[in-house]
Amino acid sequence: MLTITDFINILTRYYKSPMVQIYELEEHKIETWRELYLQETFKPLVHIPPDASIFEAVHSLIKNKIHRLPVIDPISGNALYILTHKRILKFLQLFMCEMPKPAFMKQTLGELGIGTYHEIAFIHPDTPIIKALNIFVERRVSALPVVDDSGKVVDIYSKFDVINLAAEKTIVKAEVHRLVVVDERSSIEGIVSLSDILQALVLSPAAACKEENLTE
Repeated sequence: MLTITDFINILTRYYKSPMVQIYELEEHKIETWRELYLQETFKPLVHIPPDASIFEAVHSLIKNKIHRLPVIDPISGNALYILTHKRILKFLQLFMCEMPKPAFMKQTLGELGIGTYHEIAFIHPDTPIIKALNIFVERRVSALPVVDDSGKVVDIYSKFDVINLAAEKTIVKAEVHRLVVVDERSSIEGIVSLSDILQALVLSPAAACKEENLTE
């Protein structure tokens, strides 16, 4: 599976200077990218069978730090569909209203410790794009809050925006995959991702329940 992270790695490899256009992007094929430039970052395809549970899907997504999980037929080897954090959360939203809500649903994000509140990666409006790309790779984040000189969050730059660097028009519809937590002055305090929410809704309660059963 070719991901946006792979594409960012290609851009950072080809980048020479602001004055040089990256013509190689128009010439190379995906096969060439995989064989020559992505060998050191190559990982086996993570996937699940169609009879796997929602819990197994969430566990695979978070454990492997991936955003898309192919569901593959074990007999034919064909990809049936692709699960994402957003699709699982949408399913939970539709059906959780029919189930008893756990007590922690009334607590705040800060009280539950959901999200990242320390060493947050961010950029400024005048940050060079190549520096932002390097931060994506080095910090392994999917989005960077854009902060002005006063510390106020003015925008957010995500990996999906990077696709537009190599296209003349927008080919990816922007969707919300994380929330920037700000204070009353709009200064950045933290970031809450879909992975953080799934962790809190599915994996953490399951781990707590397992621990309770072991102590009984």
